[in-house]
Amino acid sequence: MQTFQLFRRVALALLLPLTVLSLQPVAAQSQAGKPAATQAKDAAPSSPWLFVGFKKDSKDGIYYAISLDGYHWKLANGGKPVVPPTDPKELMRDPFIQRAPDGGFRMVWTWSWYKPMVIGYSESKDLLTWTPHRQLDVFANEPTAVNVWAPALYYETAQKRWLIFWSSTVPGRFSGDDSGDKAGNSPLNHRIFSTTTTDFKSFTPAKLFFDPGYSVIDATILPPTKPHDSFVLIYKDERKTPLQKHLLTATGPSIEGPWSNLSQPISETWSEGAAIIPVRATADSPAGYLAYYDHYSQGQHYGAVFSPDLTHWSDALNKISFPAGMRHGSFVQITQAEYDRLNALVPAPPATPAAAPVAAAPAAVQEAK
Repeated sequence: MQTFQLFRRVALALLLPLTVLSLQPVAAQSQAGKPAATQAKDAAPSSPWLFVGFKKDSKDGIYYAISLDGYHWKLANGGKPVVPPTDPKELMRDPFIQRAPDGGFRMVWTWSWYKPMVIGYSESKDLLTWTPHRQLDVFANEPTAVNVWAPALYYETAQKRWLIFWSSTVPGRFSGDDSGDKAGNSPLNHRIFSTTTTDFKSFTPAKLFFDPGYSVIDATILPPTKPHDSFVLIYKDERKTPLQKHLLTATGPSIEGPWSNLSQPISETWSEGAAIIPVRATADSPAGYLAYYDHYSQGQHYGAVFSPDLTHWSDALNKISFPAGMRHGSFVQITQAEYDRLNALVPAPPATPAAAPVAAAPAAVQEAK
């Protein structure tokens, strides 16, 4: 009997940690917006958040905003850009950041409005120092495409590869258009396309990722936060006449869809660049989800809608505080140490111009002295 009791205690000691881990919500095991393998070791639903976005025309680089609760945000680095452009013709619009399996970070962004038809890419180990910016030709197999906008990326753990998708117009490919929006003489008519890569050097041929039957842009994904839940895709209906320009959701069984259950609009018009994050309960709101978005016209500001169940949404603008002027970006959970490092960040002092050499006085002046 004593031997049995000893064996029972040892078995319980070994199994209890595994049981506790398996009972944790998926959100506690995975970082918002990507599979569990890409989460920092000490990140959890209560971990701080980082938002990366741009201001104005995006030519001065990427700004950081940080938050401890997902509701209240403040600019890092004294309100100055943290990631400046490295090419004089480079835009840094719509940045999308993810944590990589090695604990570092990968970021992609819109490099140009139309040409070159590439996306920007960089890597960082600490969120402060980024590798030289590279152009990724993700849509090389569609030479007639007009643009490559708002890329997003997610790590697929089982396949050990990155999924990248974005918004593009391929003239003549789909019926209809954006009802007035054009690139030169070409009507815009966007769909979401995707590719995969293991090294950000070679890419699988791009293919159609999401087509609801009308023009759409700015898709991002929230992976399941509970066992057996679906993946949630949030996107913008880009049609202008009659006016749509609002956000909707769809669901799918995997990170690559297929996507169905398209919702009714969940936001006001003139909304784009959306991303959903899980948030904990507060004094005046239950636990649930915030879908942040860039309200880009008729009074630009960052807005949000809240849902307790990813189905029923209500305006949450009065519940959030977001830095003025921030535009379309993305969110990633960070550790407390990473938050503290960014919170302590101050702008680098401006470079002091070299002093001009003092010219010798003319001979006549020297003689007068």
